[in-house]
Amino acid sequence: MMSEEKSLNFIEEIVEEDLKNGKYKTILTRFPPEPNGYLHIGHAKSICLNFGLGLKYGGKTNLRFDDTNPVTEDTEYVDSIKEDVQWLGFNWANEFYASDYFDQLYTLAVKLITAGLAYVDDSTAEEIATLKGTPTEPGMDSVYRNRSVAENLDLFEKMKNGAFADGAKVLRAKVDMAAPNMHMRDPIIYRIKKAHHHRTGDKWCIYPMYDFAHGQSDSIENITHSICTLEFIPHHQLYDWFIEKLNIFPSKQYEFARLNMTYTVMSKRKLLQLVNDKHVQSWDDPRMPTISGLRRRGFTAESIRNFCDKIGVAKRDNMIDFSLLEFCVREDLNKTAQRVMAVLDPVKLIITNYPDGQTEDFNSESGLEAGETRIVPFSKELWIEREDFMEVPAKKWFRLAPGAAVRLKSAYIVKCEGFEKDANGNVTAVHATYIPESKSGSDTSGISVKGTIHWVSVQHAVKAEVRLYDRLFKVEEPDNQTGDFKEYLNPDSLQVLNTVYVEPSLKTADLATPYQFIRKGYFCLDRDSSADKLVFNRTVTLKDAWAKEIKKN
Repeated sequence: MMSEEKSLNFIEEIVEEDLKNGKYKTILTRFPPEPNGYLHIGHAKSICLNFGLGLKYGGKTNLRFDDTNPVTEDTEYVDSIKEDVQWLGFNWANEFYASDYFDQLYTLAVKLITAGLAYVDDSTAEEIATLKGTPTEPGMDSVYRNRSVAENLDLFEKMKNGAFADGAKVLRAKVDMAAPNMHMRDPIIYRIKKAHHHRTGDKWCIYPMYDFAHGQSDSIENITHSICTLEFIPHHQLYDWFIEKLNIFPSKQYEFARLNMTYTVMSKRKLLQLVNDKHVQSWDDPRMPTISGLRRRGFTAESIRNFCDKIGVAKRDNMIDFSLLEFCVREDLNKTAQRVMAVLDPVKLIITNYPDGQTEDFNSESGLEAGETRIVPFSKELWIEREDFMEVPAKKWFRLAPGAAVRLKSAYIVKCEGFEKDANGNVTAVHATYIPESKSGSDTSGISVKGTIHWVSVQHAVKAEVRLYDRLFKVEEPDNQTGDFKEYLNPDSLQVLNTVYVEPSLKTADLATPYQFIRKGYFCLDRDSSADKLVFNRTVTLKDAWAKEIKKN
């Protein structure tokens, strides 16, 4: 039976109609981030949409940095954005910057002034805001609105030449102060900002506003489909007005729902607060929703692309559960992760009847391909998980307890014969005997056990640090709470385990390889690792632990 073809989203329908009608021979989209922070999972949705359209319909996608605000922008962010886009699996046709067009944008502004469609305003920001009116009351004209074309041209040139202080004057488009859409009430299109720009240096001291730079940059590049999120719907009318009045290439803007996700925030301003206030270590802290943070935590590009595909492209905002992203990475890592053994909360298991000084090498499946195995050394003393022993076993307990038997993965069946405790009542060692005939792969013991546990040989174990990451916030929608959003940070979002023992094969672990710590979850090597100290990050648990918590509560 043929699988049902996936339906088109509304933007794909528009593109197909445009191509069918011959409106465009080929499409050209763009991804236009402002380099004032690191990209997050919401940007990943936009990246997948824009680049995906180009790939699906034989078109191209430009990467254009919206660098019109020199105060907040930095080449560090430019470099990180390029790295993120490429890591997600996409390549841009051209790398552009809004600053590439500063000369052309200035010329277009002069064109508006010459046509009587823009004027220099000396009003303060407060006066301009007051004169704009309200959504239910029309605005009032500035006293500077009727300056002559010649005066406006002269003042605008002097603004460019640095004759005035920051905030002394602005250039406004002359549209309609009574327009129902507040964005059409003579919007500011240029402001004075005497700040060093990361690309143009000190050449400019006036910079275009987003609404003026964006649509015109689209037009200069001949972008056919300019795709924005829903908050730009009020800007759509102005986008079209500029293109019409300047008589330039008619790029078209389309809006889709941004990604909102539970247990995190997506505002760059708020993410920057978390970094600056040291609530997280950095932009790429594995608890952050940034692409670099997710990458460091062990999320794969494939899982993020699949996540973006599953949530789709909608016209209305909605909230996506973080567990869907976790599901996508589990689905991917289940196919790609190397299976290994690691003991996170160790207690010693001593096999009393195993020969002193003897070691064995067992073949244990890696889980990548059928028949692929790795060598795991075995000895008299092993590390096992503390939770795999129970002094007084619960009902249906199939792990170690006095008198109970269990299979050591890929090795032997052992039977618990006793245990030791310290002065505080903590179990310090478990004693067991092994069944020599029960060796995995050649078991002739005839003994059947229901439980299998993992282990690491004490003699061969490699000590490591493990960082267990969890939800960044303890409430689903931190943006919708009263008070400071930082009050709702999850105090248990990071747990550091300093005494973890991993099998010796992980001595050669690398940053590119995902690992499944058998029975414990998916992990990756962190860049903080060194030859003397391995550090692993938990990407995700094997099962959705939060679903159980929600049911419990």
